[in-house]
Amino acid sequence: MKNDGEIRLVCFDWGGVIVRICRSWAQGCEAAGLPVRDGSAEPAHVERRGHIVRRFQNGLLSSEAFIRELARSTLGLYTTAEVRAIHNAWLLEEYAGVGGVVRELNETEGLATALLSNTNEMHFARQVPGDDGRPADFPTASRLDHHFASHLLGVSKPSPEIYRAVERDTGRSPSEILFFDDTEENITAASGLGWRAELIDHSGDVALQLRRCLGAHGVR
Repeated sequence: MKNDGEIRLVCFDWGGVIVRICRSWAQGCEAAGLPVRDGSAEPAHVERRGHIVRRFQNGLLSSEAFIRELARSTLGLYTTAEVRAIHNAWLLEEYAGVGGVVRELNETEGLATALLSNTNEMHFARQVPGDDGRPADFPTASRLDHHFASHLLGVSKPSPEIYRAVERDTGRSPSEILFFDDTEENITAASGLGWRAELIDHSGDVALQLRRCLGAHGVR
C-alpha cells in the first residue's frame, strides 16, 4: 500500500472493528448456549453487571474475582460456570477481510499500526497462542505493532488519558493518527483531541469501510 497523507499511525478498536462481539447479555447467553432467564434484563441487573465489567476492564479485578462478582450480581440466576461460559462466548469471530487490511498496513513504509481497546485479561489473552501450543483464537490484533489495553493501563476510552498514552508511547502527534472505533463517544473524544477518527458500523462490511476511510485519508 501507499501512504500519501500525513497518517503515521493507524489505530484500531478491537471489539466491533476487528472482531465481532456480543452486544447484550441476551446475545452472550445465546452464544454460550444458555437461556436468558427471567429478570436478567431488569435495569438493576444490567447496572450491576456494567459496574463490574468496567472495574474488570480497568484492571481492578482479577479474572476469578470478576467471574465470582458477576455471578453473585445475578442473585442466583446464573452460576459461576455459566457466567464464565458467557464471558468466553462474548468474542464471536474476526470480521472477514480485516486481517488482510492489517497485513497490508503493516507492509506500508512509514506507517505503524496499533490496538486501542477497552478489554480485559481473559479476552486479551485470546489474541496470542496458548502456552500449550494452542493457536490464537483471534490472531489479527496480535499482528499490530502497538497494543494499548484498558486493563493494562488502568483507564478506559473515552477518557483522554488513554489517548494521550498512545501519543506518548508511539511518539505520534494527534494529526498523524487515524483511529477506527464503533462507539460514537470514543470517536468524539478522539476527534476532540485532534485525532483523525472514523466511526465504524459494526453491523456492516467492516473491511470495506476501513479501506474507504484509509483511502480518504491518503492511505491507498
